[in-house]
Amino acid sequence: MLAVKLLIRIEEERGRFLIWAPLFFGAGIGLYFAQSQEPNIITYTVLVLLGLAGLVGVWLWPWGIGPLARALICVVLGFCVAGARAHWVAGPVLDFRYYGPVEGRIVAMDRSQSDAVRLTMDQVRLNDVAPWKVPDRVRVSLHGDQGYLDPAIGQRIALTAHLSGPNGPVEPGGFDFQRMAWFRGIGAVGYTRTPALLLLPPTSEISLAVARLRQKIANRVRAVLPGESGGFAATITTGDRSSMDRATIEALRGSNLAHLLAISGLHMGLLTGFVFQAMRVLMGLWPRLALNAPVKKLAAVTAIGAGVFYLALSGGSVATMRAFIMVTTMFVAILFDRHALTLRAVAMAALIVLVLTPEALTEPGFQMSFAATAALVSVFAWLRDRSRSETARRLPGWARPIAAVVISSAVAGLATAPIGAAHFNQVSHYGLVANLLSVPIMGAVIMPLAVLAALLSIFRLEALALWLMDYPIRWILWVAETVSSLDGAVGKVPSPPSLVLPLLAVSGILLILLRGREKWVTVFLFVFMAFSWAKVDRPEILISETGGLVGVLTDQGRTLSKPRGEGFAARSWLENDGDPASQKAAAERAGFLGQKGKMQIDLSWLSLVHLTGRGAETRLTQACSNGDLVVLSAWRKGDIPDGCDVLDREFLAKSGAVAIRTTSEGWRVIPSRPDDVSRLWTRAR
Repeated sequence: MLAVKLLIRIEEERGRFLIWAPLFFGAGIGLYFAQSQEPNIITYTVLVLLGLAGLVGVWLWPWGIGPLARALICVVLGFCVAGARAHWVAGPVLDFRYYGPVEGRIVAMDRSQSDAVRLTMDQVRLNDVAPWKVPDRVRVSLHGDQGYLDPAIGQRIALTAHLSGPNGPVEPGGFDFQRMAWFRGIGAVGYTRTPALLLLPPTSEISLAVARLRQKIANRVRAVLPGESGGFAATITTGDRSSMDRATIEALRGSNLAHLLAISGLHMGLLTGFVFQAMRVLMGLWPRLALNAPVKKLAAVTAIGAGVFYLALSGGSVATMRAFIMVTTMFVAILFDRHALTLRAVAMAALIVLVLTPEALTEPGFQMSFAATAALVSVFAWLRDRSRSETARRLPGWARPIAAVVISSAVAGLATAPIGAAHFNQVSHYGLVANLLSVPIMGAVIMPLAVLAALLSIFRLEALALWLMDYPIRWILWVAETVSSLDGAVGKVPSPPSLVLPLLAVSGILLILLRGREKWVTVFLFVFMAFSWAKVDRPEILISETGGLVGVLTDQGRTLSKPRGEGFAARSWLENDGDPASQKAAAERAGFLGQKGKMQIDLSWLSLVHLTGRGAETRLTQACSNGDLVVLSAWRKGDIPDGCDVLDREFLAKSGAVAIRTTSEGWRVIPSRPDDVSRLWTRAR
């Protein structure tokens, strides 16, 4: 009887299968990325057979079994599309440390974590490296005196740089930069402390024409609006963040306003929405056109065109492409006389994005964007139904726009807060207040002025609109600085267990799609996730991939073996612990004793000695007599003394960063790259 009821319930959802499809398609993508071994031809053959079986099921039993067969087909397609994409983007990855001349063409510019200008280059040449081993793209941070070059898209430059293949996670289960770089075509990363020199000025290649236009517009914006206002304006119009100070970006993050910088759903929606409404008003002023032409559809086509231009101008990042697909889907719905804001439109946009870039499923931009969009569509659809009642009409007309802003900010904030906390390890406690004070200004003033500036640029009068943007932008920056500086404005949280985010996504989708009492299932899932997150068990000891940094969890928090160096690993460890301390403050905590080059920490279950610097390998025998475990940041020479465990540079080069955890049988080492893990992006090393 239960099985019959379940099939009847599944059959009731058959007409809504489109809005369920992203869940199953995404599950297939997630299964691909969860594999420890790269799937082989046998795996894909089995999947194809399962897909064919699903097609037979849909054909023979369209009722009852049919929806389950469709779900199976979506899972198979998701897995296969992710695998095809991973092979499609394959390119050479540097498998050794390189120091020497580097030549290349600048194709992108941004800033690194250390606030240095960072260049991405293609058409790369490396000295004494075979052409088929040279990465398609390299990314280099510029340090030191760089007064000899004013970087511009399309320039061919030369520099002397330290390069290596992209590193894996800084701890087991951490963010995998190696995988992200694989899908972005970046085969080497590094830095230079010597001046970069211009070899050839930008050429007239069509492939970089949009990128050069983008940089030209950004430079013009910054010339009219100097300082942080100009940097903010250039970022929201072209996506160029290279001129924004680190402190400003941190203030925006601390106040939950960093989403205003990313050209994504908010910007694309505001821009195309403004163009859509403006075109409807303008065409409505011409009675003959308004009475004889489909004004709404013409406005939708114009808005799509504006979206295409904005997509190209912003550099066509994954986040912007995702936003463009979303708004285009909605405007296409208008062309076919359908409701623009529906879960079907959201589902179609999600499917298109996942088919084109399946790796986006693992990225916070995709997760937060669609979580906010789906939540907003669902809540406002519910409110629309409630508005038909007399009770809902009691709200005065003037108060409804204000209520809409409050509700949208609250709903979007609640939908994205746990995802943001999981990825970025922080929660902005006053983010709702900051958004209520800033988002209306962004939508009602700044974005319309940006459109006006684009129109006035035809007559070289764009400075008028840009000047008008100055004070609204200053208001947003003031709100960000004020809110982020309040006591308790930012709360730190530890990284959740690996299952929390997938369960959170499934729970959120089920909460939206299930009906009636079925929604209570999601309550149990949310409680389970919250409990798992609250009880997360962080590794007692973390060791970097180079062996140059060790972090040990103590009663005061994680103490680090040195106050400087390997800052990315140190910052990541502390953030994943939910610890707001700096590397210097963490290094000053009680625990490590000794002098530079030989630090020791004695725990109740382990005594660890950390050897670094010149001649570290010569001190190994003495260190083994003092500790149970020695971490050596150099290549070991000679045999290991009896009864001594050593993690040296050779071991860490194979294992990646490691964690040490206590068990009932003692302690064990957990590598970031276990021997049984072999994926396309790990094989490259």
